Amino acid sequence: MPVFKKQSKRFSPSRILVLGFLAIIAAGTLLLCLPISSKSREFTPVFDCLFTATSASCVTGLSIYDTWTHWSLFGQIVIALMIQVGGLGFVTIITFFNVAAGKKLGYRTLKNAAGDLSESSFEGGKRIFIRIMKYSFIFEGIGAAVLAAVLIPGHGIYGAWMGIFMSISAFCNAGFDLMGMEGAGTSLIACQGNPVVLITLSLLIIVGGLGFIVWENFLNIRIRKKLTLHTQVVLIMTGILVVSGTVFYMIAEGGNPKTMGEMSFGEKLLNSFFSSVSARTAGFDSIGMSDTSEFSQLGTIILMFVGAAPGSTGGGIKVTTLMVMIMTVVSYIRNKNDVELLGHKLDKLTIYRTLVISVLSLFAVGVCFVALYFSMPVNTEAGAVQCLFDAVSAFSTAGLSAGATALTGIAGKILLIFTMFIGRVGPVSLIMSLVLNSQKRKNIVVPDGQILIG
Repeated sequence: MPVFKKQSKRFSPSRILVLGFLAIIAAGTLLLCLPISSKSREFTPVFDCLFTATSASCVTGLSIYDTWTHWSLFGQIVIALMIQVGGLGFVTIITFFNVAAGKKLGYRTLKNAAGDLSESSFEGGKRIFIRIMKYSFIFEGIGAAVLAAVLIPGHGIYGAWMGIFMSISAFCNAGFDLMGMEGAGTSLIACQGNPVVLITLSLLIIVGGLGFIVWENFLNIRIRKKLTLHTQVVLIMTGILVVSGTVFYMIAEGGNPKTMGEMSFGEKLLNSFFSSVSARTAGFDSIGMSDTSEFSQLGTIILMFVGAAPGSTGGGIKVTTLMVMIMTVVSYIRNKNDVELLGHKLDKLTIYRTLVISVLSLFAVGVCFVALYFSMPVNTEAGAVQCLFDAVSAFSTAGLSAGATALTGIAGKILLIFTMFIGRVGPVSLIMSLVLNSQKRKNIVVPDGQILIG
């Protein structure tokens, strides 16, 4: 008599990633609703808690309430934990605790975690995940110590917690801060003349935004003797964007009396550098982004949309995607059949993925922008540029705001929640998690076709 084995349903890495973040958001929402989470010891509306939990878990930084003003120490700890889990990745942290508990990691477990990191290879297995956690805590610890040393003299023992919170937030590119005692919603404007704070946060943002894959390459440099193509592209694009962004803010805002017009040259350079670093995904604000010119806001939109590197704590379409897009255009103009990048030929799957990510990202931003624009109250100060700014900020998990988020209605905030979620898990991962049948087409031959382009 034949024995039939029941086939167990296994979730794809994309679906595990999506469900993991949904679980984090749900748990965070419930905890933030508790009276102990607010300074007033009253229940915070569920929708506001959902918005905050989504923003923290998706390491965005957009908020309805000022973190220091509204949330108690318990609430701030909950937000910090959500930022930490959301920044390092749900599956990565679960994998780490499995390793710590001595459990064996199978191929599927490694594949799930690698999917969360946007890594395609599984070399090093559990070693890479232990290193991720180890060096993440080392970087955050150093940043927390430096920030605490600066903040404790002015804020007492609470300054130590401020250092820890802001270090986690910066490394995870989240943008939440505890500077609300200087003015609710002013972010780091009170620190615009403090180079230690701004430079420390900038370095944390950059390191977190480079990505775990780049770290692993540097840690194995003695063995491989060279940097991988991915690492080279990330470093080149990061350097170009940071420098060009710094120059852009120096020119665009150097004479604006509402932002950097009254600063010395050194302060302008410092704040331009910090704004360039923070704008791409972190969301800290030292100059008052809502007071910048529309030209500056359009430039910031571009930086936010590009974002950080794959497999990092940052968002956006990623710097490697931008590089592939540029080189595709260059290769076509130079009449080359293949896309070449730093002496390497890119496979067509990479080109297809670049196109898909770009189109889906633009679609997500477009939908959010339309919803924000038409949900704005009549005679509001926020126009089309400000709505586009906040829509891109939500998708890229940057967290900067030009004022539209605070003015929009419930419909606009709901779309912002979805956009933040899509931006964190990635539009491709989200769609793949919703696909029920992904059977590969085999032995199917279709005829060639030609259409006119351009």
